[in-house]
Formats: sequence, C-alpha cells, structure tokens
Amino acid sequence: MTPRENLLSLYRRRGYEFVPVELSMCPDILAKMRQAMGEDGTLGQYFGYEHGFSRVRVRGPEIIKETPVDWRKYYTNTLDPITDFSAYGVAHEGGHAGTFHMRRMHHPMATFDSIGQMQEYPWPVWDFDDISAARAEADSAHAEGIPVFADMACTVWESSWYIRGMTELMTDMALDDEKATFILDKITEDSSRRAAAYARADADVLCLGDDIGMQKTIMMSLDMYREWLKPRLAKVIAAARAEKPDIIVHYHSCGFVEPYIPDLIEVGVDVLNPIQPECMDFAEIHGKYGDSLSFNGTIGTQTTMPFGSPDDVRKTTLRNLKIAGEEGGLLPCPTHILEPEVPWENIEAYIKACKEFKG
Repeated sequence: MTPRENLLSLYRRRGYEFVPVELSMCPDILAKMRQAMGEDGTLGQYFGYEHGFSRVRVRGPEIIKETPVDWRKYYTNTLDPITDFSAYGVAHEGGHAGTFHMRRMHHPMATFDSIGQMQEYPWPVWDFDDISAARAEADSAHAEGIPVFADMACTVWESSWYIRGMTELMTDMALDDEKATFILDKITEDSSRRAAAYARADADVLCLGDDIGMQKTIMMSLDMYREWLKPRLAKVIAAARAEKPDIIVHYHSCGFVEPYIPDLIEVGVDVLNPIQPECMDFAEIHGKYGDSLSFNGTIGTQTTMPFGSPDDVRKTTLRNLKIAGEEGGLLPCPTHILEPEVPWENIEAYIKACKEFKG
C-alpha cells in the first residue's frame, strides 16, 4: 500500500500494512530533534520510516484583499509588543512570536453590547473560489501516493468565543441573545465555505475541531450543544461532503467528550481525536463506538509522554494498537503538542513501537 492507501484504509477500518505516526512539537522539542538528527535530517530518515510520516497539509483560502486594521483599538488594555493578531483580530500576546500556542489570548468583542458593533466589525473577506494552490499541492501529493490533510481546527465554537470571549458568548447563548446567533452563524458560514473549498481541492482528510470537553466533564449541557453547535457543525460537514462525499472528517476536542460522541457520529464525524487517557479510557470508548468511529491520539501528554519511561510509552502504544485490532481504526500518537519536559527517548520509543508493531 502507498501511505495514502494505508492511511485511508486504516481510518475506514479495512485493514492496514503499517502504522502511521504523527507528532506536534514545541520549539524546545524541535531543538532536541535537530540535535538528534542534524539540521538537514527528518524524522522519517532518522528512523528509517519515511512512509510512516508521509502526509501533506494543504494551504487554505486566502483573504481577498487585506486592508490594514489597527486591531489594538478593540482592546482596552495595553498589549505586549510581542502580540500577533489572527485574521479575525484575536490577540495572542507574549510567548513565541509567530505561534498561537501557549500565549495569552484577548478577545476583540468582549465589551461589545450591540449587534450593530458586530455588523460593523472589519470581518475578513476570503477568496473561497481560488483553490488552485491547494489543488496543485493535493495533486502532487496524490501522484506520489501521499495522503492530503486540510486543517480547520477551531471550526465554529472556538473561533467564535476567541472573538467574543467564552464567558460573554456562553452568556449570550444562555440568554438566547441575537449576538450569539450572529457570531456563530458568521463563523459557520466561513467554515462551511472553507470546508467546501478544501473538498474541491481533493483533500483526503478534513480536520475540524472545537474543544467542548473539560478534564472530567463536558463544557456545556447536551441541550445547549444540540441547540447551538451541533447543527452548525453538521452544516460544515455537509458542505464538504456535497463536494466530495467520501472525504474523511477528523474531529478534535480535548478533554472528556463521551456524552457528545453519538451526536458527533450522527453529523458525520469519522475520526475522533485525541481521546486523552487522563479523561477517557480508550478501551472503553473503543468498545462502545469502535464499529462506527476511528481514533487518533490516545497517548497522554499529561502523563505517559512527559513522565513515563520509554518502556511505558512503548507498552501504551502497542496496547492501544492491539485494542483497535487488525482492521485498524487507530492512528496512535501523542494527544497534544509535546512540551519541553518530554524526554527525547520517549519520542524514540513511540516511533519505534509504531514501526515495529505487527498486528
């Protein structure tokens, strides 16, 4: 099998020939990687496992015409000089410039008290029609037998509360305030058109996601979720499937999300990430939903990866692969970005376990 055939067959639970691997690393871990393999090396070369790492992430739609916006005027506080702004004006302050991870976030609409302010906001205008760059990348990858991923994390809920503020948006929803409807509909429309564009570009896997779980409980009631978020997620998925019916929908939410899983399956999610072992037991979740759902993740970044031994990492990886079985349904990988406390030896143990696994 090519890497593309292998991954798609694994996610469709039709068997597979080798275990794909996946890593997300903070700058400190990236430095460890460079020290281990040299500036010009790759993890695939280092481990002799190029096909296990093979995947391409295509570029998304661009803003049609970017008019400079003084985003700082939407904030009452003085922001750090090292502050980046998203296309929607969300401020990410301090930390590593150029990345939105592990930085302080500020919300431009946190003090808005009218729908008019939201309507007059300088929303970005995207070119969802020009998919030439993404299609060229996808065609090139497919010609080499490599699977193509399209990233749309923060699909509806997170993008909306990043702009409005979680407390403010939750309050709007609880009060059935028109501001909640406006912002959620605006983001859903953009996300639906983006998803359709990626599908037209022939992406194999559409990666959606919104954190709707916390460590031990869900973030909102099922009633609130089903009223405000579920139908909007369904609209995004339907827009992609209208263009490419067999696109695989991968959905991310950290935390405990089991009560939502039947709803996620109902709207068309194929793969659930990350199944944090600190929040849910993979064997239990697989036993309940493994006939309808595949999985990505399951190796804890709060526990096993930073604080376990290499043997712990190896045993966890092999155990979870055995739970999934010979038909597949699991791409085992760390559940989140690897932070500085993760030993390089544990990363090696994870990849070697995937490489060596024989169902």
